[in-house]
Amino acid sequence: MRQGNLTRNTAETRISVRMNLDGAGLARLDTGVPFLDHMLDQVARHGLIDLDVHCEGDIHIDDHHSVEDVGIALGQAFAQAIGDKKGIRRYGHAYVPLDESLSRVALDLSGRPGLFYCVEFARERVGGFDVDLAREFFQGFVNHAGVTLHVDNLRGDNAHHQCETLFKAFGRALRMAVERDDRAEGTVPSTKGAL
Repeated sequence: MRQGNLTRNTAETRISVRMNLDGAGLARLDTGVPFLDHMLDQVARHGLIDLDVHCEGDIHIDDHHSVEDVGIALGQAFAQAIGDKKGIRRYGHAYVPLDESLSRVALDLSGRPGLFYCVEFARERVGGFDVDLAREFFQGFVNHAGVTLHVDNLRGDNAHHQCETLFKAFGRALRMAVERDDRAEGTVPSTKGAL
C-alpha cells in the first residue's frame, strides 16, 4: 500500500493527514470547513484514495489558513505516498459534468510544481465558503506534491456545481496518474530516469 501519514502544526493550523493511494475511496474528514470536507470527499470517492484529514484552524478569522494548509498537508502526504514513482502512469486527466457545469483537469506527476487555473465562478460564495479558496487549496497541493496541474471550468452557472466538478475531476485525474502500469513495472515514466 502506498501511504502517507503526517502531522503539520503551525501558529494558524494543526493538521493530521493519512492517505492511502491504493484505497477504496473511504474518507474521514473534519477540517472545520464543511464545504471543504464535501470537496475532499469527492476527491477520495472519485480517486479511490482513502483520506483521513483532521484540521483545527483559526476559522474565527476566516477559512483561508485552514483550506490552504490542508492543501499543503495533502501535497506532502501525497509526495510521501507516491514514493519513487516507479511503475505509475504519471499523467492523468478527466472531464466531469454536473448538470450545467463541466470541468477538465489534467495533471503530470512531474516533480515540478505548477498550477494553471482558469475558473470564473458564477458567484463569490457557496454558503459561507469563499470560492477563491479553491485555488489556494490546489496551489498548496501542487507546491508540496510536485505536480503540474491544469484546472479548467469550461462552463457553469452554479458555483457549487462548478467547484464540485473541479474536485471530482481532480480525484479522477489523480486516480489515473497514480495507477500502476504493469507494462512499466519497476521503471520511472521519464526519459531522465527520475521524476
